Amino acid sequence: MGEHTDYNAGLCLPIALPQRTYAAVRLRADRHLRLRSTQSCERYDLELDDVGVVNPPGWGAYATGVLWALEAAGHRVGGLDLMVDGWVPVGAGLSSSAALECALAAAASDLFDLAMLRDDQVRATLAAICVNAENTIAGAPTGGMDQSASLRAQDGHALLLDCRDGTVAQVPFDLTAHGLSLLVMDTRTEHSLVDGQYAQRRHSCEEAARQLGLPSLVEVAFGDLNQALDRLSDKQIRARAKHIVTEIERVRATVALLRSGRLPEVGSVFNASHASMRDDFEISCAQLDLAVEVASAHGALGARMTGGGFGGSAIALVPTDSTPR
Repeated sequence: MGEHTDYNAGLCLPIALPQRTYAAVRLRADRHLRLRSTQSCERYDLELDDVGVVNPPGWGAYATGVLWALEAAGHRVGGLDLMVDGWVPVGAGLSSSAALECALAAAASDLFDLAMLRDDQVRATLAAICVNAENTIAGAPTGGMDQSASLRAQDGHALLLDCRDGTVAQVPFDLTAHGLSLLVMDTRTEHSLVDGQYAQRRHSCEEAARQLGLPSLVEVAFGDLNQALDRLSDKQIRARAKHIVTEIERVRATVALLRSGRLPEVGSVFNASHASMRDDFEISCAQLDLAVEVASAHGALGARMTGGGFGGSAIALVPTDSTPR
């Protein structure tokens, strides 16, 4: 829960999936970077000093961007040989870019003796470095939810992330105890965070906050939403702001349900979240809507799209005995 709330300094509630991205990395004596992947035919050979905005293009920007961002943060790094493999579907809205960044960041921490995995506080710093890499080098204007989930989430828990200050709390998310499973449905409709649509949504949110005279939309209290919407200049900006404020409230509602052991009731919050992303934020698509509708028609307690939108995956809360063995 909490789509697009991260860059609005709001609350997010991601979980970590069991799928992994692996980075086999070898130190070099120079500053050359040689990158290969079993999932892509794109191969990269370049100097670390040549890494810059959208250079290299493609998946290489996410990997080399981490080294660039580590160096920008004052850490000493150098050349590497990298081979990437993994099972996080690319373009499915399941944070494959963050998984790649965090896998390389973890390897770099070990190989360059940066000690950035030892506790949650330094992992938070490393997550912020990965966000800088994605924003600056890959050119994707995302927040920090995905990287925080990759580096800071714990098994059996959802990660409550307050994006105002980066603090987290681990919220119990015990599906097995309730006889439930989380079904992930990849529509195979690829999405991209660098095609302009994501940036447009972020700009609309920033414009709404500017018109309200606030640093970010998290400052709009849920009870004051209608008054705030009346002060905004046009229908589209009002709709974007409405999604953010109500989505933050849905995060709070989900946390309250999980902490009180009422996990099955989260399904209705899923449904409300999807309706908001479809109608107010307009980041769903026909394939995602169909996946949600079919899951609901076949017994899901609730379903919603997940990720940045415009394609990718949907998730559904379903009874475990209704899923294939």
